[in-house]
Amino acid sequence: MPDTINHFKQRLKSQQQIGLWVGLADAYATEIVANAGYDWLLIDGEHAPSDLRTTLLQLQSMAAYSSQAVVRPPVGSVQLIKQLLDIGAQTLLIPMVETVEQAELMVKAVRYPPEGIRGVGAALARATRWNSIPDYYAHAHEQICLLIQIESVQGLSHLDEILKVEGIDGVFIGAVDLSATMGYQGDPNHPDVQKAVISAIQKIRAAGKAAGILSTTDEVTQKYIELGTEFVAVGVDTSVLMNGLRALLAKYKKGSEEKRVGGGY
Repeated sequence: MPDTINHFKQRLKSQQQIGLWVGLADAYATEIVANAGYDWLLIDGEHAPSDLRTTLLQLQSMAAYSSQAVVRPPVGSVQLIKQLLDIGAQTLLIPMVETVEQAELMVKAVRYPPEGIRGVGAALARATRWNSIPDYYAHAHEQICLLIQIESVQGLSHLDEILKVEGIDGVFIGAVDLSATMGYQGDPNHPDVQKAVISAIQKIRAAGKAAGILSTTDEVTQKYIELGTEFVAVGVDTSVLMNGLRALLAKYKKGSEEKRVGGGY
């Protein structure tokens, strides 16, 4: 029987985990990234072209490696969450959560009745190994990790109340979107934005939840790590590829200028 333990969830409050954003939406490319050894990889379905089928293929390509998958759907849809859980996603990052009501709905969406509203279809689901895992319904929630993303001024204003919602394992601060809603579009490292981000991380951790962040600037990333932020993404696969390609070309082609891609995703 394949390992169905959610090691990301198990380590969430005991070990800092370093991850990478995955946006190439291709199983072969995702397997290469998984081979690199990051603790977790974010399969992005919000801004990258990962749909249900390509997400399934990426989950399958990662299964032989120690890197743990975190899947971000384009929206906190109950129907889509059901499908992602059934194909074997165990950790979800739900974008643009701004209210307590949204957070409570997401908790219900990842749990079977009577505690939740997740639809039942075990015989069709990779998550159950097609009805081969005994008592899956009773214990599924133990291996499901729910992360929500706060990335707006409105979401930040409700953070204290959202942190009281039972069933949320971690809160990820989306600094890029937050900077835009604060009036500093494209500048997540602005001092005002960073003050808000650091305050949010401290609140999350003080509430007993795990805090997460993405940063592609080394100095800022190190600051988040030193704060004890539990899961930190330190790069984006598309940017890593583009930076490497441009640097290589600049070495050998006259007139080619090395331009570094960074600042977000």
